Amino acid sequence: MDPSSPVLPATILEQTALRLGCSPTDKKLAVYLDEEDELKNLRECFCIPKVKDLPPTDPSLVNGEESCVYFAGNSLGLQPRKVKTYLDEELDKWARTGVHGHFNGQRPWALADECILDLMAELVGAQRHEVALMNGLTVNLHLQMYAVESQLQLHGLDVKRCMLMMQPREGEETLRIEDILAVIEKEGDSIAVILLSGVQYYTGQLFDIPRITKAGQEKGCFVGFDLAHAVGNVELHLHDWGVDFACWCSYKYLNSGAGGLAGAYIHAKHSQSIKPALIGWWGHDFKTRFLMENKLQLSKGINGFRLSNPPILLVCALQASLEVFSQTTMKALRRKSILLTGYLEYLIKHYYNEDKTNPEKPFVKIITPSQIEERGCQLTLSFSLPIKSVFKELEKRGVACDMREPNALRVAPVPLYNSFHDVHRFIEILGSAITSSKQTANNTALSGSY
Repeated sequence: MDPSSPVLPATILEQTALRLGCSPTDKKLAVYLDEEDELKNLRECFCIPKVKDLPPTDPSLVNGEESCVYFAGNSLGLQPRKVKTYLDEELDKWARTGVHGHFNGQRPWALADECILDLMAELVGAQRHEVALMNGLTVNLHLQMYAVESQLQLHGLDVKRCMLMMQPREGEETLRIEDILAVIEKEGDSIAVILLSGVQYYTGQLFDIPRITKAGQEKGCFVGFDLAHAVGNVELHLHDWGVDFACWCSYKYLNSGAGGLAGAYIHAKHSQSIKPALIGWWGHDFKTRFLMENKLQLSKGINGFRLSNPPILLVCALQASLEVFSQTTMKALRRKSILLTGYLEYLIKHYYNEDKTNPEKPFVKIITPSQIEERGCQLTLSFSLPIKSVFKELEKRGVACDMREPNALRVAPVPLYNSFHDVHRFIEILGSAITSSKQTANNTALSGSY
């Protein structure tokens, strides 16, 4: 299904189940959707952990030989199978050739990041020369002058006076686009830089990047986005949207491993005007970089922000993942993602909606927006039961997800490697986890009454 399609996931699920002669909650539907999934073979490109290898698992509750339900790709993506091969290739080259690896082989170390730039630029909808692969996310945030609080303090400015923080309306969990646009309209003349996340890490809300960019630029603001939870998750068209700058990590939906190589972007329209405040050796033009003349010939645009030579082992890991992405398109991934997350939402609402007539029944509330254009693959859940207890029971049963204080469980069915069967299994396991959590809560209340 297309993100702009008026056909909602719930409608597709119900119509498909009707054709199959089963309930939308039946496992038969999950099996059918996996059989029809045009991207199902991509799962084979990744290492799926076994239940028995996850540290908190209770072997009395689950078959340890099964693959786990891995819904933590919003925190750390799974390992692409080719990573080990690529790492071994470069370690072997280092062992055999030493310093000569810098300019020889399939991945010359001095140019390794540039070997995969086209793959990265395609994912974020940018031109090749607008993107650089460098550093970690927070380093790039600082280099592009928007790790906001510390940068304001560094320049002797009052954080409370100089930083506008937006909050949802009272009683609501997510920001309304009309409220964001209203603040830009009211305060825009005094705002230098607008910074938002593409997808908000806690709620999973996807912001309307093109509308926010247009509104901010009409007020003369530079508009940038932290895309850590958006890249590899939703479709991005940074160049066409005119976004001024952006950066992202690669270890979440881009599956490059913990501490993986990050990315940064500056629009081509700023290639001559925006210069780095802190300059590194690797920002010099390549033709003069190795002359060591102490004369600055700065590369244009984002390439002038580079500090050091690329870490080859991190490049290898990112390359392995980007090559999986290149086997499909973000449009196809997004199409599957909408239905996959829609399936998860459907089953949660079916089994765990709040029942006002039965206040004893545990319920689950979905914090993430229900509109498909306002979310990626992640759903953030809150529970009527203590969150830590539910999380612990899920872990015991081989589910990898993510708990965030004060009361959120983040679950992310990733279309690259998660299946509809994963979603169905999660719902079954969630039922068992909730039952155990309720029993624990009741026992605690009982013992506390003496």
